[in-house]
Amino acid sequence: MKLEVIGSGCKKCKALFELTEIVAKELGIHDTVLYSTDINKIVAMGLMSSPVLTVNDKPVLVGMLPDKERLKEIISKNI
Repeated sequence: MKLEVIGSGCKKCKALFELTEIVAKELGIHDTVLYSTDINKIVAMGLMSSPVLTVNDKPVLVGMLPDKERLKEIISKNI
């Protein structure tokens, strides 16, 4: 499984990355969560907001920082 947070490097993007790492561990996902500041990846997906969370290269969250429980729901639903 590939989990990746893509953002500009802003505070919200980094917070989503850190929260995603915590949630992944709690869900028993042992794969490394990747973090990228390559905005071209976001544009290539046809998106205009960051941060973006992808699961296996599919965007599942765009432009927001959800709370921990909501992020668990989003990741669980997309694995």
